Amino acid sequence: MNVERLRTGQAVGATGPKPKRARAAGARAFRNGRRSVMNRLMPVLLGLCASVSIITSVGIVYTLVSETIFFFRDVPIVEFLTGTRWSPLFEPKSFGILPLLAGTLLITVIACAVAMPVGLASAIYLSEYAPRRMRNVVKPILEVLAGVPTIVYGYFALSFMTPIVRAIFPETGIFNALSAGIVVGIMIIPMVTSLSEDAMNAVPKSLRDGAYALGATRFESALKIVLPAALSGIVASFVLAFSRAVGETMIVTVAAGATPNLTVNPLESIQTMTAYIVQVSLGDTQRGSIEYGSIFAVGTALFVITLLLNLLAQYVAGKFREEY
Repeated sequence: MNVERLRTGQAVGATGPKPKRARAAGARAFRNGRRSVMNRLMPVLLGLCASVSIITSVGIVYTLVSETIFFFRDVPIVEFLTGTRWSPLFEPKSFGILPLLAGTLLITVIACAVAMPVGLASAIYLSEYAPRRMRNVVKPILEVLAGVPTIVYGYFALSFMTPIVRAIFPETGIFNALSAGIVVGIMIIPMVTSLSEDAMNAVPKSLRDGAYALGATRFESALKIVLPAALSGIVASFVLAFSRAVGETMIVTVAAGATPNLTVNPLESIQTMTAYIVQVSLGDTQRGSIEYGSIFAVGTALFVITLLLNLLAQYVAGKFREEY
């Protein structure tokens, strides 16, 4: 009996583990196969996701260029680039983009004059002076300010900023470039502050400690050590903010007016390129008409300007970047 049990036990001990090993081997094979499929599939999916931006950019360029070509069959490109009168919706029709370009640059210059010093000063305070608790309060407020819809900024400029400007300069019209430019500057302050602060925080603490060891004050250290070391990021933030101001739409549409004047007087009503696109895109313009084509011609000019500004920002960031 014992001999038989021993034989049975040996048989069970010899044959029992084989199914377990087979199941384990099958599970490993399944996992390896699934891992192999995922290794082949994921690069394809990630590549498709990465190509979305490229495909979108190509589609935008194709749409703008194709419609702009039809526009320039009727309007000489020299007249479009050098003309000083813009009235495509009224007779006699004129298609000189300089008034729209002047209005866009006027708004942008006012906005940058507001945003750059205030944003840089805020970044210096957050990076060099503010305690951690204060920084944890101010940063979220700036992020909330950056998230306010631009149409809200537009009505803020029209109902709050414009009365203040008219109280100071009584000859100012209800629609004017100054109030719109100031509010555009307020809108882009968070961009300048956030990017500049990130650039200054990247400067090693050892440079600040060395300046303090030589007797420099905190302000001298920030002005003569930290700012030059973070120059590439600061200048890049300025250029990107400039580009953002050029492309702003709703604030200038609501507060700056719809009068394409070739002027540098910020107290007058002007029209920007984006505001004109909004005006003509309301649905009253017939598709295929020359007025409809002017939308794409102005959009192409705006696209080229913002593209050049972004390339300039990348060049500046790479030219003056310092690595520690």
